Parts: sequence; C-alpha cells; structure tokens
Amino acid sequence: MAKPNPLQEQLLKAGLVKKSKVAEVAREQARARTAKGGGAGPSGIELEAQRARAEKAERDRALEAERKAQAHERELQAQARQIVRDRKVARSGELEYRFTAAGVIRTLLVDEDQRRKLASGALVIVDAGEGFELLPRVAADQVRQRDATMIVVDHGQASSEPVDPADEDAAYYAQFKVPDDLMW
Repeated sequence: MAKPNPLQEQLLKAGLVKKSKVAEVAREQARARTAKGGGAGPSGIELEAQRARAEKAERDRALEAERKAQAHERELQAQARQIVRDRKVARSGELEYRFTAAGVIRTLLVDEDQRRKLASGALVIVDAGEGFELLPRVAADQVRQRDATMIVVDHGQASSEPVDPADEDAAYYAQFKVPDDLMW
C-alpha cells in the first residue's frame, strides 16, 4: 500500500476518515493513473491484431465469393448437361458427317434430313461428355447460355465466316475496266 499523503495523515489523526477509506481512495487513484496511460490509444500490438483480423476477414470473404462462383459455374454446367440429355435428337442413318472437335476429326452417323438440318443450322452438335449429340437450335441456345464450350458445330451461328479470296479479288479488280479490243 502506498504511503498516505500529509492531508490524509492529518484526516486520519483527527478521526475524520477511516483507514479503509484512505486505502480505497488510493486504489482508485492508482487505477485512474493506469487507465489514463493505457487508454490514450490502442497499443501497437492491439493495432497489429486488429489489422490481422481485418485481413483475415477480407481473405475469408474473397474465398467465399470464389467458392460461390465455382458452385454457380458447376450448377450451370449441370443444367446444360440436363438439357442435352432431355432434348437430344436420336441419330439414325448411314451417312457420315465429319467435323472437328479439339483438333481431331470426328464422325457422326446421320440420315439425309439430319445432314440438311446440320448444314442449315437447325441442328447443332454438342459435346455431351460421353460423346457427341445432336440438339435442336432452341435447346442449343439454352445450352450456349449456360456453357458455351459444349457447342462443337453450329452452322446457324452468325459468325465471321472466312471470305473467299476469289471474291475479294473480283471486288478489287472490278474497278479496273478492261477494253474489249485488247489483244494478248
């Protein structure tokens, strides 16, 4: 216990206060002094701990967002596979239809009607995982919205088709008139 100051000693001698009251006041003063020194602001260790908690919370949020995105992607792929299973067109025929998938030439046996529909874009070839299937245009568009990588052959898709070089040359040389009486 700290030594009482002269005023406290005088009050004790006069009998105006009790010794327990003096000790209680001394403890309160000691608490107030320690609270002022530590309460001025968070210490370096506390700041570091708060920063570490904030970084961990941010990492956890990022990981959770990534997990949700992956789960959503898997769900869309499952929906696309379900559409293929439900809406595939039965292949029948003896005509071979060749196409390339992942740099390899593949062959499907189709009939004449299916071949025409493939050429016009009414049917689309998709990679179903176990093999290749034919889908009608509407179902193929639904699959494309969910997982465009499953579409292998789609002749109806408006894409930048390669231009025939002969057509380019003809357009260029059309501007030059050749005389009719030219002799070679």
